[in-house]
Amino acid sequence: MIIADQELVGRAALLAATGHHPFARHVIRPGARPRGWRREGLVAWLLASGTGPVGGAIGACAPAVDLFAALATEGALHRGHWVQLPRTDPETLAGRFTIARLDEWDFLWTDAPPPPQADEERVVRLTAADHPALAALIDEAFPSTTSRPGDPGVVDWYGIRDGDRIVACGADRSRGDIGFLAGLTVAPHRRGRGLGAALTAGMTRALAARYDRVALGVYTHNVGAVRLYRRLGFTGTLARSSVQLG
Repeated sequence: MIIADQELVGRAALLAATGHHPFARHVIRPGARPRGWRREGLVAWLLASGTGPVGGAIGACAPAVDLFAALATEGALHRGHWVQLPRTDPETLAGRFTIARLDEWDFLWTDAPPPPQADEERVVRLTAADHPALAALIDEAFPSTTSRPGDPGVVDWYGIRDGDRIVACGADRSRGDIGFLAGLTVAPHRRGRGLGAALTAGMTRALAARYDRVALGVYTHNVGAVRLYRRLGFTGTLARSSVQLG
């Protein structure tokens, strides 16, 4: 049984309960009808099954683990589902869930345009004609990414060209009412020359023209990327543990 101080229904109620947090605004899309709960310094939600994580929470980790463990026991969560929890140590999670995969990452956001970067003017919006070149770059430079040409979750692709080659690319995966950067990568032979900063700044500036917040996700072990994003103004931080149920 789910024990909660208050049950919440609908996106508006959940956003109000989180203080309109950028993470909630991003993952709970307009038109969604999530179930939600407020409990012991926690706001949590469960979305209808579909692509992407089905559950998430902001606040204290212990009640989040208790609540989603109860949802799993009730059959509301199934093998293969992802839930995005407050950062929780792996030992605590392993004691409550059968885990197929655990990712530790940070949701970062900014509400201001980035400082100008060298070569930022080279960032351009790409088209469907660029998809073969994009796929080749991604296979070479970032084969583990889930952002690929043809993915319906990608709104647009941006990149930097060097002659007839694309040497850096990133996906606009904006949803909800938050701009979101994903799959940022630079060709291995062009790294260390500032193209990652140029790409991130150019994309951030483009999305900031349409959204009041721009965000991205970064694995905690990617120290160099975290340092770059903070230098570019991504100072808002929410620590995440994403769990795929086994």
